[in-house]
Amino acid sequence: MSSETWTCPTCGTQVEAHLDRCHICGNPRPEPAQQEPEATAPTWRGPRFPVITLSLPVALAVLAFFVSLGAVSVYMVLQRTNRIVEPTPVPTDTPTLTPTATHTPVTPTPTYTPLPTPTPFTYVVQKGDTCLSIARTFDVSVQAIILLNQLGSTCTVYEGQKLLIPQPTPTPTPEPTETLPPEEATRAACETVTHKVKPDDTLLAISLTYDVPMDAIREWNGLVGDVVFEGMALVIPLCMRNATPGPSPTPSPPPPYPAPVLLLPPDGAVFSLTDAVVLQWAAVGELRDNEAYAVTLIDLTSDEERRLVVYVTDTKFVVPEDFRHTGAQPHVYRWWVMPVRQVGTDEEGNPVWEPAGASSEQRTFVWAGLPEVGTPTPAP
Repeated sequence: MSSETWTCPTCGTQVEAHLDRCHICGNPRPEPAQQEPEATAPTWRGPRFPVITLSLPVALAVLAFFVSLGAVSVYMVLQRTNRIVEPTPVPTDTPTLTPTATHTPVTPTPTYTPLPTPTPFTYVVQKGDTCLSIARTFDVSVQAIILLNQLGSTCTVYEGQKLLIPQPTPTPTPEPTETLPPEEATRAACETVTHKVKPDDTLLAISLTYDVPMDAIREWNGLVGDVVFEGMALVIPLCMRNATPGPSPTPSPPPPYPAPVLLLPPDGAVFSLTDAVVLQWAAVGELRDNEAYAVTLIDLTSDEERRLVVYVTDTKFVVPEDFRHTGAQPHVYRWWVMPVRQVGTDEEGNPVWEPAGASSEQRTFVWAGLPEVGTPTPAP
């Protein structure tokens, strides 16, 4: 390709020599100037303006710069004159998701259908019928027949009478349980007997015969009154018998008392002829009216056993002088104390005692003997 070019006189773009038009502005290639004959004399020419040649990208950048500069200038002028009009925001279209329709089955609304009310039916009384037998035949209560037919408390019927019998109310079957309800368990465990009413029987007489309250007989047989009829079969609940009166409960005895603590005299004490021996101990508590202390005293030196048992409510006892020995030798005595309680009397009317606690420890004391007859008593 030739490197020769020509200059577009309009936009100044260098165009290759084989092109007839400018590829920028589209102007045709100018005709080449005719060569002038060589002048015989030099010709004077003035200065030429410099020719600036720009490429298309640079020209576009320059054009954009000047456009921006003009826009900024206009904006500054309008801002100073308060004539700026804010552009109206153009809402951006937000895509809206269209939900996909899901088929939901429509649940039909239940329609309440009232249950038909059971209507009573008519029954013609046969010979020998009673309210109780009719009620049992149709599995209804006697009271329901009385109320429906307004028969009164006696419930008297006769042969050929037309009675309205209510439909038995269906009882929902309870869910199975491990144990029966209390009422059913009581009835199932109750011993019963059937009594056929005799001509002279009354409800009171039947109640006294079986020792069962009248209320219990009425409840078990669905009776609304005290009238019974000959031939009526009554169920007598023997488990509802009146309680048999028994002996009055005996109050439980109080707990046993602790062993009394002996105070005086000390173990092994020696008393002279003129001393009075007083036995003392600590109280075990407040004694009741039928309680006491049993003081036992034994003469250990005597050839024949001499024993003394006394019952006192005090915490001391003075050994009587008549329990002293009559010999000249000293005698050894043993004693102890025990709380006791009277539980009755014997055939002679003497009180009968039983232990009410533990026995105390046993102690001894020595009592000097009495002088023999004719022997002077030493002066004190």
